[in-house]
Amino acid sequence: MASFHEYIVEYREQMKKGAVQKTYRGLMEYVMSLRTYFQGKYPDYFVSGSIYFGYMDMTYFAISPKSLKERGLKIALVFIHDTFRFEAWLAGANRKTQKKYWKLLKESAWDKYHLVPAAKGVDAILEHVVAYNPDFINLDALTVQIDRETSRFTRDVEDFLANRSI
Repeated sequence: MASFHEYIVEYREQMKKGAVQKTYRGLMEYVMSLRTYFQGKYPDYFVSGSIYFGYMDMTYFAISPKSLKERGLKIALVFIHDTFRFEAWLAGANRKTQKKYWKLLKESAWDKYHLVPAAKGVDAILEHVVAYNPDFINLDALTVQIDRETSRFTRDVEDFLANRSI
């Protein structure tokens, strides 16, 4: 394992090349445009006013249709940097809500989406990959794909919860 100093030396070299900064900036601009897209297309949804830019581990923003927001739930649209993919996560507004809905899903044996193992510090209840290997050549097509998959995930979760009270 390399030392912190060795990582800093490598980081400095990569920063001199300039590709990391340009790539990161372009990726963050795309995520910002994606957030704006969801705000415009789904005016009845709550779309978070900010983006979590992370520590180059994940970058995300939240969207919540009324039916989920009323339950203290949200959909996080997440870019995972190390796997280089977009995911939609069902998440709670707080740990108590998250635990309650995780238990409901676990006990229901609903297996349409991946139930994230319960662990301290985990931010998701369910996760669904919406773009495995995103094609950044055609950003419009990528946006449509992310929208389609995120909308399907959201509808499926809403349908599952429709007749369940907690």
